[in-house]
Amino acid sequence: MLFKQLFDQSSGTYTYLLADEKSRDAVYIDTVYEQHERDLALVRELGLNLKACLETHCHADHVTGGWLLKDALGCELVASVHAGIDPLDSALQEGDSYAFGKHHLTAMETPGHTDGCISFVLDDQSMVFTGDALLIRGCGRTDFQQGSAKKLFHSIHDKLFSLPDDCIVYPAHDYSGRSASSIGEEKQYNPRAGGKANEADFIGFLENMRLPHPRQIDIAVPANQKAGKPETMPVKPQWAPVVCTYSGNLEITPQWVAAHLAELNILDVRTRAETDEESVRIKGAQLIPINELRERLGEVPQDKPLMTICRSGRRSVLAASILKENGWTEVANIKGGLLQWLDEGLPIDKG
Repeated sequence: MLFKQLFDQSSGTYTYLLADEKSRDAVYIDTVYEQHERDLALVRELGLNLKACLETHCHADHVTGGWLLKDALGCELVASVHAGIDPLDSALQEGDSYAFGKHHLTAMETPGHTDGCISFVLDDQSMVFTGDALLIRGCGRTDFQQGSAKKLFHSIHDKLFSLPDDCIVYPAHDYSGRSASSIGEEKQYNPRAGGKANEADFIGFLENMRLPHPRQIDIAVPANQKAGKPETMPVKPQWAPVVCTYSGNLEITPQWVAAHLAELNILDVRTRAETDEESVRIKGAQLIPINELRERLGEVPQDKPLMTICRSGRRSVLAASILKENGWTEVANIKGGLLQWLDEGLPIDKG
């Protein structure tokens, strides 16, 4: 199985991608709206078929990216029948499973943080995705959204703690740089629910925490009740059909560039030694070696969208980043560089 743990710094949210390596069927758990381009790019780059975006609950601290991924890829939206999210393509209850390839996740109802909290247990019980029910050395708060410390105690002790001790715990959040734990660790060391803590200890702890109100709750909850569907769609660049890669860079296909050369500026950042040895280039391309670019920014025009290129498309990514840092807004890297350009038989100047 292919597994990725992703992180959103601003909300402290973990997003998980699980995929069956043979069928390429995949699911996301707890996506973040602002990370849509990252999550979309990862699925595309890995050649996956995203079947669903699963939510562990209706979040109060960030807006889900589920609807945007459904709009882009046609995947399903999946959450608890009690989550208060509409629309859903599949509403899960205790014991329901969601399959991706030969694997599946089983829903375990774990209310307490909210009424609609569910945890997802991998088919071999080697992993559990606990949302905000069980955190690493902590648990979700219970002072809003139908929260109940009593329910949460029993969700943790009666359900989650019944999983094998070596089952890895992957929570929806962590704010201290911790990425995972285990059921055995949390049973022993969790300061709220572990060790010899009983129901009274747990409830007494949570009811006296006095936490600040989540900053985004007034925006996040109503948005998440609609599965993250925006009032207006995010504006996509109008100057070119660019794609944001998983590394965060804007990329454009050689075919599109070749068909729109008159509307673009092309910057070739190969070294002088390379261009002396091989004079082939895109017709009209400006030549500024990458090692000279910072000192020669004044020579680079800004009257048209700018596409960067090098031999393989690697150094030109850096060139695009340098230009963005210095005020260029319409700049993208030509995918695959001159090697892919030539492989696709696109027009060149043999100068």
